[in-house]
Order: sequence, then structure tokens, then C-alpha cells
Amino acid sequence: MTVETGLSPEQVAAFDRDGYLIIPDALPPAAVSALLQETHRLLAEDFTLEGHPLTKFQTGGDDGQEHVGDDYFLGSGDQVRFFLEEDAFDAATGKLAKPKERAVNKIGHYLHVLNPVFKNVTAPESSNSQAHADAFASARPVGPIARSLGFRDPRCLQSMIICKQPEIGGAVPPHQDSTFLYTDPPSAVGFWYALEDATVSNGCLSFWPGSHKTAPVRKRLVRRDDRTGTHIVDNLGPQFPVTSRRTEGDIIAPSEEDDASKYVLGEVKAGSLVLIHGNLLHKSEKNTSDKGRIIYTFHVIEGDGTAYDKKNWLQPPAEGFTKLYA
Repeated sequence: MTVETGLSPEQVAAFDRDGYLIIPDALPPAAVSALLQETHRLLAEDFTLEGHPLTKFQTGGDDGQEHVGDDYFLGSGDQVRFFLEEDAFDAATGKLAKPKERAVNKIGHYLHVLNPVFKNVTAPESSNSQAHADAFASARPVGPIARSLGFRDPRCLQSMIICKQPEIGGAVPPHQDSTFLYTDPPSAVGFWYALEDATVSNGCLSFWPGSHKTAPVRKRLVRRDDRTGTHIVDNLGPQFPVTSRRTEGDIIAPSEEDDASKYVLGEVKAGSLVLIHGNLLHKSEKNTSDKGRIIYTFHVIEGDGTAYDKKNWLQPPAEGFTKLYA
């Protein structure tokens, strides 16, 4: 049985100040091992190139406009699908230059419901495997953590494994999660679990502390009007959560978001949980090492008092987004 413990007052204050919080040992070693083993099984057994559209996961390009948006991606909200690393392809032939298990960028976006092992992270009481339940018995429960952050009705809306493959795992430029998972007003918080040690050499996260209070959500990733893909548009709705509004003089300009001097490294050990405010500017560099950096992440939004836009790339399944509390 999990213990209903949320965050301490000191941890809540640190998250409010910095916009992120590192919680070491949120997952016990047995849980980390089970999730890694299942990740490798998915790559080896469930992922097949036969019939796969070879969809590459793109994170924006130099102009911020290049994002994956085919039907395989747009229909993944209630599926478990595999997206490939751009540098896994031979530029001359367009064919994979890596074994398929070493070519996947991410797996998403309904692992928290469809996969019996990953389901344990958000809903351990529903596990149908005693072995898995035992492995997650001492994991930090996510519902109480969300409540500690002020969520009244926390909903998990998407989950994914990000592989950050050795030597080819691509860099992710500075971004805000609420750009991609927008609610009115913004409410997204990322739960990011390291399943392998995340270091400078294999592309750990970097954060701009406090930017969640000074970086507006200026842009949104939405479906095109003809429903054929996605594009970035200006955000015409609220740009901060109600509790985080600041005066115009405090605002970070778009031209300043790439200032490397403002970011701090977030090296963490396997089993660590990183909480990431939806407005926080964060990024990661390319994995240039021979070691992978597999992580599991999901996002939580407020289900009480926010509006979820029908233009968002991710649309809720028939049963709605997953409640963290019954």
C-alpha cells in the first residue's frame, strides 16, 4: 500500500520559487528496473517497422515551426506509438542507419492507461500484477504530490518514454510545456522520471530558475484548421496561471530565451522525479555519449475550472483525461 504523502512545505516553496523541483529516489530501484525492462521489451517486441510510417519526432527547427503532425502522431493520444530520432536516418538514402531499438526517440502517449507496468506510476492500486505492485510499493504517489501543488482535480493527459539514444539523441531547444498542452488558464505540470542517470554528457535537462513567473506562454502548438497537421500560433488566451502573473517590466523577451548563462544543469540519478512548471523555460542538449538517457514523463493539468481547447494537438479520449483521484 502506498503512503499518502505529498510535498513538504519547503518543497512547495522551492517549486514556487524556481518552477522546478528535484525529488531523489521517488521511484525505488525495483520500480526503475521494471520500467526499464518494459521499455526494452516495447522496443524489441512491440515496435515493428512493418507498416510503420517512419514518423520522425521534430521539436521545432530554427524557426519553431517544424513539428511532427501526421495522422500517426495526431492519433496517438489513446495509443502507444513509436516516434523515430531524426539522426537515425541515412541522409543519402532516407533509410534507417541504426537498429530499430536504437532509432526510437519516444514512445507515447497513453502508456499510463494501456501499459500495465507504466500504469503503476500513476495508478498502482489498479495493477493486475502482484510483482509489479510490489516493485512500486514504496514509490512516491503522484496524486498527493499534485494536491500539494494546488491541483483540485489533477488529470493526466499524456505520457511518454523519451529514449535520448546514444550518440544521436537530439537536442531540445528552450521551451515551455504549456505551449504544447495548453489550458485556459495555463495549468500544466510535468512529472519527469529518470530511469537512467541523466548527466551533462548524455543530455540532462537544464532550467531557467524562476522563469515560470516571467516567461509568458506566447505561442501554442495547435491542429491546423483543415486537421492535416500542426503549426505554431500566437496564444490569444491567458499567458500565465492566475497565481503567477507579473508586471510587464519583469517579462523575459523572446530574444532572451536562448541566453545560456541563465540556465542551470539538472543532473539527476535514476529514480529521481523532476517536477516542471508549464511556464518554465527548460531545454536539453544532444546526447553525444555512448550511454542512453531513458526517462518516463507525463503531464498533469487542472480538470476543475480550466478550459481545454479543441484546437490542441492532443484531444481527450472518449473517457476523458485520466483522473489521479477517483
